[in-house]
Amino acid sequence: MTVATRQARMKAVVYEDTGGPEVLRFVERDLPEPGPGEVRVRVAVSGVNPTDWQARSGSGHAKQFAEITPHLDGAGTIDAVGEGVDGSRAGQRVWVFMAAAGRPTGTAAEFAVVPADRAVPLPEQAGFDVGAALGVPALTAHRALTVAEDGPRRLRPGALDGAVVLAAGGAGAVGHAVIQLARWAGATVISTVSGPEKARLATAAGAHHVVNYREGDPAAEIRAIAPHGVDLVAEVALGANLALDLAVLRARGTIATYANDGGRPVELDVLRNMVLNTRLQFLVLYTAGPQVIAAAVEDVSAALADGALPVGEEHGLPLTRFPLDRTADAHRAVEAGAVGKVLVDIAP
Repeated sequence: MTVATRQARMKAVVYEDTGGPEVLRFVERDLPEPGPGEVRVRVAVSGVNPTDWQARSGSGHAKQFAEITPHLDGAGTIDAVGEGVDGSRAGQRVWVFMAAAGRPTGTAAEFAVVPADRAVPLPEQAGFDVGAALGVPALTAHRALTVAEDGPRRLRPGALDGAVVLAAGGAGAVGHAVIQLARWAGATVISTVSGPEKARLATAAGAHHVVNYREGDPAAEIRAIAPHGVDLVAEVALGANLALDLAVLRARGTIATYANDGGRPVELDVLRNMVLNTRLQFLVLYTAGPQVIAAAVEDVSAALADGALPVGEEHGLPLTRFPLDRTADAHRAVEAGAVGKVLVDIAP
């Protein structure tokens, strides 16, 4: 079933060879048709994540297809459905996640075909900017918050009551989502930041306490807030921050690490971690498994419906925007460490 479209061709960004942002080309391609179990989304906004430029550069990602349209995340409207998909989904506003995972066609195009379960209903009160900012950051944050041995596997209001969560790098996209989801679930949230501007953003996101890790004694400051120790750390720079994490972690606490920004080698004091009974959980969405992803999608959707995941400067996640034909500049901005979320505008 297809809602009428105005064109048999679409504009897209593609690359054939891995490399710098200059390998991205702005082209026209045939309008794709959804296959069985798929939907076609008219993309309004595409979100750019570090994993998108890493895949494009060939850093840690093996190129699987001759031509690739990048970007995992986005938001838009379903305009066609494939066999086996409820026809009433045509016209539905959705947020899209992992569009280019194991597939050649991501959201850096006017239309994207994705498995139906990767296009999730977007509440009317949530704009496309919010939808495009979910995906990888929100699902990663959910995973980080649900891996503790004695913690919840699902998030809902009250699920983290009594827990203290440390969100490292709270001004980043994942850190921002960690703050929002943890607070929605009832945790006391501490965030570490590198300066006053990022402290302002982490506070706007909902962090109860913000600590500048470059000043004074951050471990003592965190221990003053959480004298019994932090229950869970969501970590973005494990090599740089591990010493601080261990200094504030409670016995049987968890460090959930989703990145190692800065690339500093990770050195483990085995005895210290044994004494603490530390759980060190590495995570990435690609191999988290379908049940974990499905649960995260459900919980993130519930938080979204509750209005718990707003974006924008006033909510601690500044938005930097580029048009589709400047997707290469969007990648450059993310690579350069743009604060907040980089978006590509596609449909008016």
